[in-house]
Amino acid sequence: MAETTRPGATLVIGLGRFGAALAVTLDRLGREVLAVETDSRKVERWSGRIPIVEADSSNPVALDQIGAADFPTAVVGVGTSIEASVLITANLVDIGTPDIWAKAISAEHGRILKRIGAHHVVYPEADAGQRVAHMVSGRMMDYIEMEDGFAVVKMRPPRETHGFTVGEAQIGKKYDINVIGVKSPGEPFEYATAETRIQADDVLIVSGDSARLERFAMRP
Repeated sequence: MAETTRPGATLVIGLGRFGAALAVTLDRLGREVLAVETDSRKVERWSGRIPIVEADSSNPVALDQIGAADFPTAVVGVGTSIEASVLITANLVDIGTPDIWAKAISAEHGRILKRIGAHHVVYPEADAGQRVAHMVSGRMMDYIEMEDGFAVVKMRPPRETHGFTVGEAQIGKKYDINVIGVKSPGEPFEYATAETRIQADDVLIVSGDSARLERFAMRP
């Protein structure tokens, strides 16, 4: 494995919607990031806003010239060309990048990326679609699904809980889910106890089995 010289730095290859959003967010968070793009128009568009170079990362020589081996983390955001995505990922594996994240546009694409050595494969379009599906079908404002059907949800409280404490509403007993916290308008986030009172304009953070959370979020 390569010994990196820029701990915490991230190389983002490909500035489509996914890669650009990722690079901009990392830069905003104060993380060291270098974006790599082959399209000169995109390079011109993002130049001055984030650190960026124009290079073809499917060429190992180009990766060497930009010092890719110095980055402990690399994200392959190229999705439109599966061939380019695979070549870039393989090049990063060859130089020993310790942590490789690669975008996939299909299950088959993802399997290939895993087989050649990508440490993490993400499906941004599919993941976004699943999250939005949960959010449009009830009171959910955000939805994060973990493993084995466990999820954490940000949501508005159902009417049956308004004015009651968490204990009085018996949310855990009725729905077998856990209220982690409550955020009231203009107030700091509060970890929930049995005495925490829920109002109509509050936001709940709730965790549990995704099917049970769906049932709770669908309550009027």
